[in-house]
Amino acid sequence: MKPQPVRLQLVFDGGCPFCHGFAELSELKGRLPQLEIVDGRANDQLRQALKAQGHPLSEGAVLVVEQDGDTRLFHGPAAVALLCGQLRPSAGLLGLLKMVFASRKRTERLYPLLLWARCLALGWRGLPTDPDHQS
Repeated sequence: MKPQPVRLQLVFDGGCPFCHGFAELSELKGRLPQLEIVDGRANDQLRQALKAQGHPLSEGAVLVVEQDGDTRLFHGPAAVALLCGQLRPSAGLLGLLKMVFASRKRTERLYPLLLWARCLALGWRGLPTDPDHQS
């Protein structure tokens, strides 16, 4: 019996321009047809379900990996590293991001800077850093 293809779902904070840009590039240029991107800020039900499982979007994106009936969740730096390791970009910015963030160890070291940049960008846009505290 043939294994079912892997389904990848990246749930990100759509209010963050960096997160949005990364998700969009991954979907459009990453050559992963099984990748679906979801704006978690706009999807209250999914965002709350992930938070209840210990994966709040305020602390990073979540990568949902489904294969053969098994679902695994990767959060924050683990999600970014796993997704970057799967990308097959031809060149450009996504190729650079893959080189930098495909290493889990490097991603874990750099991730606090990404969260800091996210906080700044959301502040400039007048959005709360925690999507669950939207006004």
